[in-house]
Amino acid sequence: MNKTTFVFLFSTFTLFAQNSDATCEILFKINKLIQQEHYSPKPVNDSLSAYVFDNIMDELDPSRNIFLKTQYDALSYKYRLNLDDLILKKDCSFITEIKSIYKDDLLRNKLILEKLNKETIDFNKIDTIRFKQKKFNFYLKANEVEKAWSKKIRFEVLSDIAGKSKNLDSLKTNFNSMVLKSKTGTIDTELCKINASLSNDKSFEDAVFDIFCGYFDPHTNYFSNDTKSSFVGTLSKEHLSLGLNVSLNDKNEIIISEIDPNGPAFKTGKVKKGDQILSVSNQKETLKVSCSSLESISNLLTSDSNKNITLTLKRNSGKPFDVFIEKQLLKDADNTVYSFVVEKDIKVGYIKIPSFYSDFEGGSGKGCAQDVAKETIKLMKDNIKGLVIDLTDNGGGSMEEAVKLAGLFIDNGPISIIVDNKKRMAVINDPFKGVIYKGPIVLIINGNSASASEFFAAILQDYNRALLIGSTSLGKATMQTIAPLEKNDDQHFVKVTLNKFYRISGKSHQAIGVIPDVQIPTIYQDVFQKESAFPTALKNDSLDTHIQYRTYVKNSLIEELAQKSSKRVTEDSYFNSVKASNTKIDSIINKPKLEIPMTLEAVFEDQTKISNLAEEINKFDNKELSLNVTNSEYNESLLTIYPSQKEYNQIQLDALKSNHYLDEAISIIEDFKAMK
Repeated sequence: MNKTTFVFLFSTFTLFAQNSDATCEILFKINKLIQQEHYSPKPVNDSLSAYVFDNIMDELDPSRNIFLKTQYDALSYKYRLNLDDLILKKDCSFITEIKSIYKDDLLRNKLILEKLNKETIDFNKIDTIRFKQKKFNFYLKANEVEKAWSKKIRFEVLSDIAGKSKNLDSLKTNFNSMVLKSKTGTIDTELCKINASLSNDKSFEDAVFDIFCGYFDPHTNYFSNDTKSSFVGTLSKEHLSLGLNVSLNDKNEIIISEIDPNGPAFKTGKVKKGDQILSVSNQKETLKVSCSSLESISNLLTSDSNKNITLTLKRNSGKPFDVFIEKQLLKDADNTVYSFVVEKDIKVGYIKIPSFYSDFEGGSGKGCAQDVAKETIKLMKDNIKGLVIDLTDNGGGSMEEAVKLAGLFIDNGPISIIVDNKKRMAVINDPFKGVIYKGPIVLIINGNSASASEFFAAILQDYNRALLIGSTSLGKATMQTIAPLEKNDDQHFVKVTLNKFYRISGKSHQAIGVIPDVQIPTIYQDVFQKESAFPTALKNDSLDTHIQYRTYVKNSLIEELAQKSSKRVTEDSYFNSVKASNTKIDSIINKPKLEIPMTLEAVFEDQTKISNLAEEINKFDNKELSLNVTNSEYNESLLTIYPSQKEYNQIQLDALKSNHYLDEAISIIEDFKAMK
């Protein structure tokens, strides 16, 4: 095939798309933008063709129960390495073929499920089921489709019933009376998913655009107006909101877990904590929770373009009812910097940074760096002897905010190097003179600390300005921007990777992560997906630089502090229990399961292993630590003015009392004080 950077014209593979030319035009614009702006653009060739084809098929049929093997083989032979030729010819006819086969197969499955719903399932049949951890080949034969679906429904019914009680004898006694309801509910959910797939053009079309973008790197993405709005909302501390939080219960139902007394949901007088959300509507489309993805529901709920939402709720065993809610601008407490004073043998300040949020579209300059500065000043007035900054689960955000934040704690000098798609290097310098705080700092990170978090952490580590503890971070050292496909286009956007950033030493944490000075085990750390696991992740490299900078303390002091801390961690019963639990988690998640007999006893045993481990994790030895956690004097005075914030403030405060990572951070600061 000829190599080319020309457009990849690929249109929607969904069922009722009317204009493939419009879809191809969007892809044309996406490719044009990426070729011009991406840090490392790739040509449209056989490699892209295979990637896009494989990912489309995986997206459409992840469980391998839609396409027949003969259908997949024919499509693969015809298109997998030929999409680039068709692209150059501007021929999108292959879309029609994929669309037609997909539609027919969904309708075939629908008929099979309706048939199974009328039949009695034989649970005495001797059979086994095997779970595969990774993607597997298409295998379905035409004469085995009904058998495959019957087996799937049998297993899901067994799983549903096995999860209803911890008493196996009780389940066996009542099994026959539970089967019909479980089978009907299981099949209804599958039918609902099929109907949603048959009727939803836009989500599949957007998925194709996103797959195309993902070939260039995992952080280059397509955004519709709704998904852009939702994404930007996650990086702001204020956005249009319903004023409620939701969570999944053990039945994977979406439950209202918190209601903001200042929010619009509370003001309706109809919404209560514990209500189950059955469906969500923006008056244009309605998503049933039971057969929609969590991502699509989240986008519908959080997008600023959906200002009016109707929730269909159910309370206990009552009848469903609708509640119309008009969003209002609210502060997102979960995405706002907060601080506490913590006393053990010494008094330290604790600051949690949930994300590097910013006023992206308002241009006010208000963001996380300014909020950290405010909280630091409040803590300093309480005469703290050290500062702990918590970046765990902080997925990043505004790089501008990360630069500003680093400038608060670094006196002056270079802090990072960025490289663009022309391989031009630029040194980023500390934007501020002086520092806001001169005392010792401990920084906590984990495998979900990413991007701007890693940028900030690496700077403080290189300058020996902070000692890093926790587990290795994600490994994302790239910068993105969100750009419209064309000027004045407010419907289609691409988050495109523009730059790679490097540490002032010339090294990069891309694909390897920021490695803390003290490795402390964190629960699920081997489950978190790392940057290196993405097949299109940019590779790690380094720059030959000779930038001069002065560290705040000698390397020998950092090394001695780290050695003392590592010794404590090794001997700590809590951290050893975390390591033991991670080993058990690994045995369940990262290793292939053996075949499980299709019996209630076997399924119950398998589920019990998982639920017991979950309970064990939730019941970690939260020994009473000698941590006295309080609000700063200033923040305590604010609570008298805003009493509605007291409940959430208390939840945050109580969570820190048994935080073992904070406890170790304080011990490090104590060591620092003693050694200085």
